Amino acid sequence: MADGSSQLAFVGRVLTVRVDPVRAKAGPTTREVVVRPPAVAVVAETAQHRVVIVRQFRWAVQEVLVELPAGIVEAGEDLEVAARRELAEETGYVAARMSPLFSYYASPGYSTECVHLWHATDLTAGRPHGDPDEDIVVEQWTRDQALQLLASGGITNGILLVGLLWWVNQPR
Repeated sequence: MADGSSQLAFVGRVLTVRVDPVRAKAGPTTREVVVRPPAVAVVAETAQHRVVIVRQFRWAVQEVLVELPAGIVEAGEDLEVAARRELAEETGYVAARMSPLFSYYASPGYSTECVHLWHATDLTAGRPHGDPDEDIVVEQWTRDQALQLLASGGITNGILLVGLLWWVNQPR
């Protein structure tokens, strides 16, 4: 429960950190909260029942990660518009059908970020047109490839884990 006003510790381009005074069971303390806009992620499925995956270097972890097409929702932007934009920017694909799946908090212990997952089908290929500082490789995985990587522990990106677990459990 809040016990006073928050203090801004950092204001950046894509996130803010605030420190909230709280009254906890053990007494007064603080909570550091990363305030981030909502995000969208897309489980894009081809007519051949393959899922579209992107590989890109992530500075924070200093690794190339496999991911779903995803990104931040711009201020005032509709969630479906954001999902379509991210899919087209990162993969070049345009979806004739886009269905919302569910939303979840990525890490509610310290962050406000909510991820909105979408399912894209009836895809038309195009050219990716992402940000100039992004170096993205687009792949397509079969259900068996996804299951193998899930079983081996080879996926370390949470959004991809959630999306693939949904996707591999859908009837074909």
